[in-house]
Amino acid sequence: MSSRAVGSSRAFACVVSRYPAVSHSFILREVRALRQRGIDVHTFTIRRPDPGELLSVADREEHARTFAVLPPRPLKLIGSHLRALFTHPLRYFGTLTAAQRLSPPGARERLWRLFYFGEAMLVWSECRRRGLRHLHAHFANVGSEVALLAARFGGPEWSWSFMMHGSTELFSEKPHRLPDKIRGARLVVCNSDFTRAQLMKLVGREEWGKLQVVRCGIDAGALAPRRQRAGGPLHILTVGRLVPGKGHALLLEALYALRKRGVEVEATFVGDGPDRAGLEMLTHELMLHRQVRFAGAVGQDELPDWYAQADAFCLPTLAEGLGVVLLEAMAAGLPVVSTRVMGVPEVVEDEATGLLVSPGRVDELADALERLAASPDLCERLGRHGRLRVDTEFALDAATTRLIELFETTVPGISIGLSPPAPDGRATAAAAA
Repeated sequence: MSSRAVGSSRAFACVVSRYPAVSHSFILREVRALRQRGIDVHTFTIRRPDPGELLSVADREEHARTFAVLPPRPLKLIGSHLRALFTHPLRYFGTLTAAQRLSPPGARERLWRLFYFGEAMLVWSECRRRGLRHLHAHFANVGSEVALLAARFGGPEWSWSFMMHGSTELFSEKPHRLPDKIRGARLVVCNSDFTRAQLMKLVGREEWGKLQVVRCGIDAGALAPRRQRAGGPLHILTVGRLVPGKGHALLLEALYALRKRGVEVEATFVGDGPDRAGLEMLTHELMLHRQVRFAGAVGQDELPDWYAQADAFCLPTLAEGLGVVLLEAMAAGLPVVSTRVMGVPEVVEDEATGLLVSPGRVDELADALERLAASPDLCERLGRHGRLRVDTEFALDAATTRLIELFETTVPGISIGLSPPAPDGRATAAAAA
């Protein structure tokens, strides 16, 4: 529970499918930054993370203050539904019907929407108890669906918004019912121009004004500049969930190609996921086990040490909404190598703050890493410019201000003297009263 008064007009509910999560540290950063600016953010998670996922002090603190929907306490679940039914019977059944309309075809999907409706009434009841009338969800998955239904049942005084982060929802827009969610939301925050453009394709021009861009911010001061390379192999770091879409297998193949060229490189993979066993097997097949280390998942407070030990950072992703780990690596002064795909070019300027290659091209990836291994001056220049860019264009404080500007038009009581967002997706500031 927040230390600010329950029912504060500068308060809203943040709804996430799983919070806190190792791979979603940017949500935790955003929540805490908003609280530091006086916004009372109440965090709701549909499912609690496993205890083993709480790897940092911040994770454990957020876990302790977050309301978990599942598993529900039976009496609380029944009480929430009875209260909702007797308070607004027509709205109750109307929201149940709306949940079914959001369902893709199939009996299983319709059953899941019944579950989402049940969860939404729990969230509505808890928000009502706390005096909250706005819900903001991250991602277009179950969290946003529950927020949509809770706000719909709440009535005209309630509202909801959501933020689009990753690429997964864009590749499966029908199951996620993106057009319906965009039309129903008061605000849709997009993490990149690319993401916003993809959503613009799904709805009419009259909805474009609510599609606003806020790129995730980084506190560059929390990451010390990298150490100077003292000869020896180029030490490459990659951070992220070990899933096929991140392209880690391509990095292993590039390391194999570099060894055949006589280029000395080492790599550390920080993160865990379903692809780990396959990647470890590939490492042994390519006889890279002496050059490659799998460190597993680590807490956010440990990451600065990993960045500080590296000479370069590589994210050979095949699809990426933005690439927050790229921002972290750049903030640490590391030269970065990534792919020219989706929102990544909005973070990495090729040849200026990093090197971009075509997605899926092992040869180009190996060439870029070889350039870094051969030129300490190139590493230094890219790292220095990358850190400067994060500090000036992706600062956490600026991103937080931008988000507050947008919420000012969405959440009653969050008003800081700013004009409404412009139709082109950019908020404009007015003189403070």
